Amino acid sequence: MTKTIVTRHKVGNIDTWLKGHQDRLDVFAPAITDLKTFQDTDDSNSVVMVMMVTDMDKFQAILNDPTTEALKKKHTVLEPITISMPVEV
Repeated sequence: MTKTIVTRHKVGNIDTWLKGHQDRLDVFAPAITDLKTFQDTDDSNSVVMVMMVTDMDKFQAILNDPTTEALKKKHTVLEPITISMPVEV
């Protein structure tokens, strides 16, 4: 079952981060079918990614992989990273 996952974080340099889009697609490809990128209107260094996740275990493994940590640094990702999941109502 596919889940919509929303992640939000700030970046040190939006231009550097945007150039890393293909890297993000490649890294998350084993666990997602779609990734959309948004930028806050009042803070150009605040970004949101909406992903359609097909495998939560793989998604978590990717998040915890040292390679992903290196890409976060390369792309100027700043902590904290907020990850939100859908709520059944």
